[in-house]
Amino acid sequence: MEKIILVRYEEIFLKGLNKSTFENKLIMNIKERLNPLAPVRVTRSQSRIYVEFQEPDVDMEEAILRLGKIFGIASVSPVVKVPADFDVIKEKTLTFIDDLLKRKAYKTFKVEAKRGDKKFPLNSPQICAELGAHILRNFQKLKVDVHNPDFVFYVDVREDAYLYCEIIPGAKGLPTGTGGKATLLLSGGIDSPVAGWMVAKRGVELEAVYFHSYPYTSDRARDKVVTLAEKLSEWCPGIKLHVVPFTDIQLKINEKCPHEYITIIMRRYMMKIAERIARKSGSLGLVTGEAIGQVASQTMESMLVTNDAATLPVYRPLVGMDKNEVIEIAKKIDTYDTSILPYEDCCTVFVAKHPVTRPSLERTREYEKALDEEILIEEALNNTETIKVS
Repeated sequence: MEKIILVRYEEIFLKGLNKSTFENKLIMNIKERLNPLAPVRVTRSQSRIYVEFQEPDVDMEEAILRLGKIFGIASVSPVVKVPADFDVIKEKTLTFIDDLLKRKAYKTFKVEAKRGDKKFPLNSPQICAELGAHILRNFQKLKVDVHNPDFVFYVDVREDAYLYCEIIPGAKGLPTGTGGKATLLLSGGIDSPVAGWMVAKRGVELEAVYFHSYPYTSDRARDKVVTLAEKLSEWCPGIKLHVVPFTDIQLKINEKCPHEYITIIMRRYMMKIAERIARKSGSLGLVTGEAIGQVASQTMESMLVTNDAATLPVYRPLVGMDKNEVIEIAKKIDTYDTSILPYEDCCTVFVAKHPVTRPSLERTREYEKALDEEILIEEALNNTETIKVS
């Protein structure tokens, strides 16, 4: 019996004439993610993708874990591949279930069959009935329960037959690299990593920008953001993290601008710097973790003033979500515990006691004239550190 992993997708079905482009990209992403684990052969047949390892002792649990973080995959199943001959299927079914019962004392089961090859002599209900009876005859302790079985035995008959009993959910979405590139403004908080993950799920490649205010923010705060970028890279490989020194800009804003406007002007400078980095990297938009009404800089009026600082589109996937919804996703993608570490970020430096919640665009622009914008931005860009996150 040949052990392989069956990969399913969902949304790619809707891509019509472009379907093969998405399939090819998904196959490429699978190979890139699994080849470091062991040499892998990936094939496609009848809207299914099959992953076969060239080494017999590969860590299948690790392989499935890695596949679970590849966008575009709806679910996976470790399967046993056998010839599409019913006598062989019956024989291998007994071996499969015998191995299964050695691991766990199941009492009930049902059989589900799909016949993709219409030349196969039995239809799906007949396969279920024949195999169910065959299992009952050979495993006296098992009983059929079609409503709530302890396990389901699946048979998928195509050019070969595939036997399995697990369907493990995947990340879904679209394959990374099919949706362009965006630049994420990554802080050390809960929201921005989730925003990046949600955009990446739509097939978008990510770069990230972090604004560091040393010595007001410590190196531990910087390391925290690097860790968050590493966790995101498990879902969206190849992230570059641009660490921008932001202290001088914040000091100038604090010195020369009205105190109630320093937060919104700081946000505008972040957008201006992130946009320059984004354009250089080929990004088509900026991504932030803002949600309407969460803090003073996230009102509709504040977002309008912030948007004015950039010409690229600004994507805010969390804009209508509440904090509990964001936290739930953060826990799912394993960024939450890192995000809540008590290390300050630049947004906690020089915070106004009474920040303006409905800033005027005209006043904001006027206040910014007190700053040497081009000099400040160029100096920050010239001292930016770029980290290739693995």
